[in-house]
Amino acid sequence: MDTPDELPVLRTLDELTDLVGRHDRLYVRWSRGPATDLKSASSRDDLTGVLMPGLSASSLGVEPWWGDRPVRLWVARRLFDYSHLPRKKGPGVRPWALRGKETGRGPDNEPLVRDVEPVGWIDTRVIEEAAAEVARQEGVWGPLRREA
Repeated sequence: MDTPDELPVLRTLDELTDLVGRHDRLYVRWSRGPATDLKSASSRDDLTGVLMPGLSASSLGVEPWWGDRPVRLWVARRLFDYSHLPRKKGPGVRPWALRGKETGRGPDNEPLVRDVEPVGWIDTRVIEEAAAEVARQEGVWGPLRREA
């Protein structure tokens, strides 16, 4: 890779699910990409403007309480929960997978990650597959950003 944004593209939910099964400390970040993010390696709290000690991200790691339920559904939900971010944060914002070390928690209790190693862009098709997977479930759910 010549620049941090020259990453492989994860094209299916199964491909990302396989990656989650093989690696611990895997996260997804919704942003304009590693080239921008790695310049400061810190996120800023939108409400207060406070610089945080790492990049805010969402863990893709499966929690022990999930048991033997499908990892694919876990990953789908983790992606779907934040699928509103490209609309909220504007053009150029898209998801990418990374490995890193948690250094704390942000104001929304999200992991703050340092020592970031970009893994790959997550294609929009993966997000569409995640939405379809969530829609097949019996419970009612939506992305975390819900209109009042």
